[in-house]
Amino acid sequence: MHPFDSALQLTVEQNRFHGHTSPAYANMVGPFGGITAAVLLKALLDHPKRQGEPITITVNFAAPVKDGAFEIETQLIRTNRSNQHWFVTLSQANEIVTTATAVFTTRRTTWGTIDISFPTFPTDTELLSNHSLPAWTKNYTFRLAGGMAALFSTNSATSVTLQSIRDEPPRPLDFLSLTAMCDVFFPRIFVRRGQFVPIGTVALTIYFHADTAVLAALGNTEVIGQARANRFYNSYHDQSAEIWSPAGDLLATTTQIVYFKAEA
Repeated sequence: MHPFDSALQLTVEQNRFHGHTSPAYANMVGPFGGITAAVLLKALLDHPKRQGEPITITVNFAAPVKDGAFEIETQLIRTNRSNQHWFVTLSQANEIVTTATAVFTTRRTTWGTIDISFPTFPTDTELLSNHSLPAWTKNYTFRLAGGMAALFSTNSATSVTLQSIRDEPPRPLDFLSLTAMCDVFFPRIFVRRGQFVPIGTVALTIYFHADTAVLAALGNTEVIGQARANRFYNSYHDQSAEIWSPAGDLLATTTQIVYFKAEA
């Protein structure tokens, strides 16, 4: 079993899902946020009442997830003609540590276009070394435009980074892996300050712009990700990113708000 799928294994008992954190996706404090978001989505995808495919999920990290067992409870809020709304909680020791809302839909063929520009990904990229990085980074292959200097330059003038992303070992892309990939971008405070500082994602929202067929057609190819921040202010900064196919198809967009601790 792929390490990613192993980390998402769930059992069902009395209408609740039970899982366990994976050491392979450990972060500086608790598990990698992307794997937590993915396992919450997995519970919904596995739910017998689920209809359609996800178009958005918002995850609120109320407290650190500790290493060990956890329980997921799902609540179907409403099913309309096109959309289905869900509320999800992840608990440990009878305390809720993460909540999420998600919307599923049945898409209909309509007119469409992409209003933002596909970033040009250069051929002279540098493979990110994860030697001294948290365990979860070893489950991905990253190639950085501009090399390592683009990620950890001291007092960089911009928080924008461009990189390719792929599961390691390679794994076919689906909604679950795409969810986790939306959180693989290092906090923008690291990029602007050129150093690691204490941080924590408070809330993460993902919008899916592709369906199962589009993702399946990509197989295990690398995708392109670009991330930036708009403002760093009094302990918090925002962070937005896009995930693209190599051919320029926009697969997902994501935003999050991040707490950081750094001297003025």
